[in-house]
Amino acid sequence: MSLLYAILDFPAVKWAFLVLALVMPLASLLTWAERRQSAMMQDRLGPNRANIGPIKLKGILHFVADALKMIFKEDFIPANVHKGLFALAPILALAPVLIAFAIIPFGPTIFPHSLREHIDTYKLATTPGAPEFADAIRLQIFQIDFGLIFYFAVLTIANYGGTIAGWASYNKWALLGGLRSSSQMMSYEVAMGLGLMPIFLAFGSLEPGRLVFEQGSQPWNWGLIGWAQFSGGLLSVVGAATLVLAFLLFFTSAIAETKRAPFDIPEGEPEIIGYFVEYSGLRFGMFFLGEFLEIVTSSAIMISIFFGGWHWGSTIDGFLTGHLPNILFVLAMFGLWTAKVFAFCSFQLLIRWSLPRFRSDQLMRLGWQRLLPISIANVVATAIVILWAQAR
Repeated sequence: MSLLYAILDFPAVKWAFLVLALVMPLASLLTWAERRQSAMMQDRLGPNRANIGPIKLKGILHFVADALKMIFKEDFIPANVHKGLFALAPILALAPVLIAFAIIPFGPTIFPHSLREHIDTYKLATTPGAPEFADAIRLQIFQIDFGLIFYFAVLTIANYGGTIAGWASYNKWALLGGLRSSSQMMSYEVAMGLGLMPIFLAFGSLEPGRLVFEQGSQPWNWGLIGWAQFSGGLLSVVGAATLVLAFLLFFTSAIAETKRAPFDIPEGEPEIIGYFVEYSGLRFGMFFLGEFLEIVTSSAIMISIFFGGWHWGSTIDGFLTGHLPNILFVLAMFGLWTAKVFAFCSFQLLIRWSLPRFRSDQLMRLGWQRLLPISIANVVATAIVILWAQAR
């Protein structure tokens, strides 16, 4: 049995479970949800025709039909493209997004020898080597101190996919879309990184698992507000305000990172510009799916940093831990994490159909002249508040 538990705790197995059981199905369903949501907002029907016999499921089968169409559609490659880079670009757009899930904690630890018993947290803290805590399976694939830096490094590679696709297509419109993609990435990556610095200053860690643990260890300590990181009174209010601003900066930059409206400049349909205009079939499907996977990834990162990850809060978590068997507690917390991710994905879809798109110059101005100075000022303000709290 120990061998079985070691296999289940193997990073590749946990990654396969997370991606195949949750991430890919959720990203596929989002392609349907976006079309249904836009239809409701525009007072029309939306997808409702795909069926298997009498089964329609309100159009959910449309994403299955789309997948089959992309798989069997002709993969046309223009004559003058750079074939190596042309083939590599969709992989670079998709693979890094899936790799980024390695750092995300998606549930509490499973204790195989105590699945039907509630966990004594005091005993776990004082004697973690007890037999009932052996062979623990941690629901996080990759834990390392620079976890969020790893996230930025990997997601930056995904942006190379769009840039390389535009250059390798031997098409001036695709090249223009690729250039827009790279310029947008540079203007928002900086603001996104600085948006996380207040969280690092407040919690002292860039490791998502540690951040989730800290947010669940005290009441009202989610990264969005982080009351417990300050000394109380006015300092707590001001400190919480800096963390709320950090979330807004990160959230805005994350939407720009996904290249979706109102930041869909790299694939501006009204201008016949897009880094993937020469792609068809499954290669286009990889770009298309990668966009929705980025929505899931950014949502998972945001709830891990700002909304407690899989935690409800220390009081509710403690009650559930003391009254539920370990297996039910794990399932409940995994369900909560999934619900949070889905809620943020739905909110991003809502924004997609609520705001008009920016012009290219407006997009650059917002990134360099608005978000960047505000994010720098927010880092300074957070540092001042923390030093003031420590001095007291």
